[in-house]
Amino acid sequence: MSQSTKPVTNYALPDHLLDLLGQYLQGQVTPTIEIDPAQLAYRWVGGHNGHLEPLAVNLFLSLDDLHGIDTQKAKLVQNTRQFLKGYPANHVLMTGTRGAGKSSLIRALLQAYHSEGLRIIEIARDDLRVLDKIRAAINALPTKCGCHYVVYCDDLAFNGQDESYRTLKSVLDGSLDSEQDKLLVYATSNRRHLLPQLMKDNVNIYNGQTDEVNPYETIDETVSLSDRFGLWLSFHPMDQNTYLHIVRHYLSLSPNRHLDNANDVKESNNEEKNKTLPDNIRAAALRWASERGGRSGRVAYQFSRYWIGQTRLAAEDNPL
Repeated sequence: MSQSTKPVTNYALPDHLLDLLGQYLQGQVTPTIEIDPAQLAYRWVGGHNGHLEPLAVNLFLSLDDLHGIDTQKAKLVQNTRQFLKGYPANHVLMTGTRGAGKSSLIRALLQAYHSEGLRIIEIARDDLRVLDKIRAAINALPTKCGCHYVVYCDDLAFNGQDESYRTLKSVLDGSLDSEQDKLLVYATSNRRHLLPQLMKDNVNIYNGQTDEVNPYETIDETVSLSDRFGLWLSFHPMDQNTYLHIVRHYLSLSPNRHLDNANDVKESNNEEKNKTLPDNIRAAALRWASERGGRSGRVAYQFSRYWIGQTRLAAEDNPL
């Protein structure tokens, strides 16, 4: 008597589910990163499975256009020149007031040193998990290309649940191959400690209200990321004289004449420079800063655009 054969059950997934699964798996894999040394700047776009997008760089901003931050500028330039020469240099953390020129310094560095091999890769904080792959792509470039890459991250800060900072730590100095001569990280932040340091952590340790065997390691973790940046540059609110001097500088760059005696500026001190601003421009610039909540290089630049634009429009509407 022959034994009955059980029907074979087909467990194959439908085609549409296979397509969805393939798309999901593809999204978990970062595509191969390719870098062209001739490209001056890239930006990472598209999240984890994104790519480096070439940027059309405008090289109009020079280091000479940045005023009131001479000490910070000199230190950053020196560090960058060491890097480009192949000498030891440090990762840089720039902290402080908004609009003080932190991100402008990065753009001005590219304008000044792109011909010496400086390249910029901009990456958002949320995409730092791909930093290891970017580093590998940079290391794979031939030595003869002569390029040195600054990975630039603006407004860097992490919350207590964000784990992407660990990748950044490994690139800064937490792994055996993080010391390299072709990549540095330049980051800006509005606060010195990039991970939140909570008051309750200190209070609980002081009162003995913690279950951790080594509670101070929690505090160390919150400050260790900042410590991995070898060069700290702090930016502070600027005084009125410096602000007005920057306003005057940007107005003087306009091809149209917006200042009286623009070519007769004395260079002895800020007070004399500011006297070259007509009273109406000076008053308007101070009022603009007051309405914006403070003085900064960014506010001065924005005021200059407002003033030049409205002056030109008025001249067009009311020709002589």
